[in-house]
Amino acid sequence: MTTLSFSQRRLWFLNQLDGPSAIYNIPTALRLTGSLDRAVLTAALADVITRHETLRTVLADGPDGPRQVVLDATADAAAPVLAEVPCDEAGLDEALQVAARHEFDLLGETPIRCTLFTLGPDEHVLLVLLHHVAGDGWSVPVLVRDLLSGYAARQAGHAPAWDELPVQYSDFTVWQQELLGSEDDPDSVVSRQLGYWRETLAGLPDELGLPTDRPRPATASHRGDTLPLTVPADVHARLLTLARENRSSLFMVVQAGLAALLAKLSGSTDVPLGTPIAGRTDEALDDLVGFFVNTLVLRADLSGTPTFRELLARVRDADLHAYEHQDVPFERLVEVLNPPRAMARHPLFQTLLTWNDNDQRQARTAAADLPGLTVTGHHAETRTARFDLSFTVEERQSGSGAPEGLSGALNYSTDLFDRSTAERIAERFTRVLAAVAAAPDVPVVRLDLLTEDERYEALEAANSTARAVEATTVHELFAARVSSAPALSYGEQTLSYRELNARANRLAHWLIGRGAGPERLVAVALR
Repeated sequence: MTTLSFSQRRLWFLNQLDGPSAIYNIPTALRLTGSLDRAVLTAALADVITRHETLRTVLADGPDGPRQVVLDATADAAAPVLAEVPCDEAGLDEALQVAARHEFDLLGETPIRCTLFTLGPDEHVLLVLLHHVAGDGWSVPVLVRDLLSGYAARQAGHAPAWDELPVQYSDFTVWQQELLGSEDDPDSVVSRQLGYWRETLAGLPDELGLPTDRPRPATASHRGDTLPLTVPADVHARLLTLARENRSSLFMVVQAGLAALLAKLSGSTDVPLGTPIAGRTDEALDDLVGFFVNTLVLRADLSGTPTFRELLARVRDADLHAYEHQDVPFERLVEVLNPPRAMARHPLFQTLLTWNDNDQRQARTAAADLPGLTVTGHHAETRTARFDLSFTVEERQSGSGAPEGLSGALNYSTDLFDRSTAERIAERFTRVLAAVAAAPDVPVVRLDLLTEDERYEALEAANSTARAVEATTVHELFAARVSSAPALSYGEQTLSYRELNARANRLAHWLIGRGAGPERLVAVALR
């Protein structure tokens, strides 16, 4: 048995705290068109599970804390189970979503499930569901590649001729602890890097106050939804030029644009963003399925009145220093900094920005032709949200490398945001990128987030309060609106508005009959 990595420990803790959940599921769907051999597919899955120990690893609690237990490849508990589900095209997406929301029990359950949806004799969709404790975004193309090459080998009648992996994930967990060293040693990697993060994240806001449709609940439900993002090719090209001019990456430009948007929406000049980083600092880890990804907190400073170009310089400087201190696991950083905890928000940041190249790697892997079978990717999601907002962005390029635009998605918490609000946030994000690409020397505070329709609604329609007023009196308006709804209650007695109005009228006429009128005093005696 081997101790858990820092990343696994956090998932273990959350599983103990909240119970099984779908929010850390990684679904991958492949459409298989042609003659599918189920026995061959099952054998290929077994080959992949044998090759990658994480896929046959369960977690177990013990006197010294949780441990990884790697099952023998021949054990029944490690054997792949290929569940088959008949389905039609109309119900496919819903069926995929239901299967993708399976709640793994990390105590004793292996972290991979496979479901084959049969749409017809020659049409299937395979869902490979991986729990984050055993993999990450980088792992998915590796897993798909090995599965397809394993299928081709088994169909040809032999085992896949893979090169032996130089290490397994359990080796990495030991190496990680040796690399970081002891926090009691001031010269260790972990001590030096923790010192940097303590200073860099001092005074970080507990929460970025974005305008939401609903108050944050006491406990997050983690329900979410996703909508697409698109940036046209001409804006993409200008953003690349801006990046080159300022010795920055395109990611830094996009991050600065998102920070500018969040600053405008929240009114804050201190904007923290989370971003995943591969964490595979040794090429021996490149072909391994495992949970290596780390999360960095990137803090953008918008104080003063910086132009976008000046903001980009600040972002570039902060990012480069963060990359130099990327070895401290995010989970350990949270423990050390110990920010105020809440069951309804993510610690240290609530908005994530992911620069995605895994989908393209997976698409190149999945778009393969096996003997008698065509394989293409198919969309699958869990409809969950780990963060308030999570932006995923990737580049599209032509065969010659020309920019063809940015694409991606915005995943949002439905606890906080309606879809219409999330759509406006996504539109404003792309609008900010277009604005800064066209005029990077304009102060960020002058960025205009409103469309013409929104500007009219805010400045004209909302302030158009003139209304026609009927030429009548207050008591006539009251009489016109009286109803049978209760107006007064005392003990067992209740008067409706209509009854109250009738009694008030009788009293008024009685007083008039006794001389009451304008500018005349009427004394009222009360207990």
